[in-house]
Amino acid sequence: MSNLRDRRILIGIAVVVVILLSCTCTLPALGPSAPQTKQTPLVVVVTATPATDRTDEPPRPETKLPQEQIVIDIYKRASPGVVYIQVIDREDEEGGGSASGVVYDREGHIVTNAHVIEGADAIQVYFSDDTVAEAEILGTDADADLAVIKVDVPSEILVPLEMGTSAHLEVGQLAIAIGNPYGYERTLTVGHISALGRVLRQESGFSIAEVIQTDAAINPGNSGGPLLDSSGRVIGVNSYYRPSNPIGGSVGIGFAVPVDEVQQVVPDLISYGRYRHPWLGIRGYALGPEMVRALALSVEQGALVAEVIEGGPSAGAGLRGGTEKVEVPGYPEPIPARGDIIVAIDDRPVHDMDDIITHLQRTRVGQTVALTIIRDGEQITLPVELGERP
Repeated sequence: MSNLRDRRILIGIAVVVVILLSCTCTLPALGPSAPQTKQTPLVVVVTATPATDRTDEPPRPETKLPQEQIVIDIYKRASPGVVYIQVIDREDEEGGGSASGVVYDREGHIVTNAHVIEGADAIQVYFSDDTVAEAEILGTDADADLAVIKVDVPSEILVPLEMGTSAHLEVGQLAIAIGNPYGYERTLTVGHISALGRVLRQESGFSIAEVIQTDAAINPGNSGGPLLDSSGRVIGVNSYYRPSNPIGGSVGIGFAVPVDEVQQVVPDLISYGRYRHPWLGIRGYALGPEMVRALALSVEQGALVAEVIEGGPSAGAGLRGGTEKVEVPGYPEPIPARGDIIVAIDDRPVHDMDDIITHLQRTRVGQTVALTIIRDGEQITLPVELGERP
């Protein structure tokens, strides 16, 4: 009996010990504070197995938005057709500069900006496969800010970019620029078409019409590179205009020469080394409310012909310029008045001189245009054969 009683006592003691040990393990989790923080390392044991299991799981595939994939694919396809241009100019304090270019065909023709290669003593072209070639200048057109250079490399190195059209662009479309800003090769920036139909005055006094404005970053070195649409086609050749702020760099306003102008000018630069711009040979002003009142005009919109250049196409056709000068509020100088007012060209309404410039950009030297004019209160149609801009 005593042995049985002793065994029962031992079993009871063991049960009490187990219960006490269980309570000891759970008490720290039940209390409002953590006085037994020294025991917390015991918790680490339970995390080992799940951590090992997670490392065996296959990595999740990266997800890209459809628009991101479009841009990625365009960059991979178009980047080899964008070159880095290094210009050596011994008279320049910095020794030259860098820019971008578009591979135009497999004959070695590369399109860039005219201002990029101005004054160049030597030009080096760097391709995406690290090929470096010397380039020669075939032709330039400062008024359109376009130039063509040529390299002699194997045709397999040349990846011509597909040319699109700028005729049907809309504000809001995706605009993708690839170039070499500040010497950083094949940099991509993305934005949208911010505006269309801009007319930019050149230092020569003439203008580029139908220029594309974009908020894709265009910085020094992007000049001459392509502006692409969402299909990867060239819609313009980027041209950098230094902002007036002292910081420099992109301010969200970049410009590109429209590809339709490129397609019109470049073949002539390749064949003849220059482009013959059509020319009317006039100077004029857009009609405004103050001018209409001051000159007592019978129409409220159009382009007032202030001067007809002697010996020019319009002079030969009989167009008349101003015969007397009149002070007009808001104008710094007297306006040559009493000249013809152009209200349409080839039946396209004319609101200002920019409309005439834009239309002429679509024509050729030797082509005849019909000017609808107001003279002494009467409407007249006057044919003018376009000459070559001097």
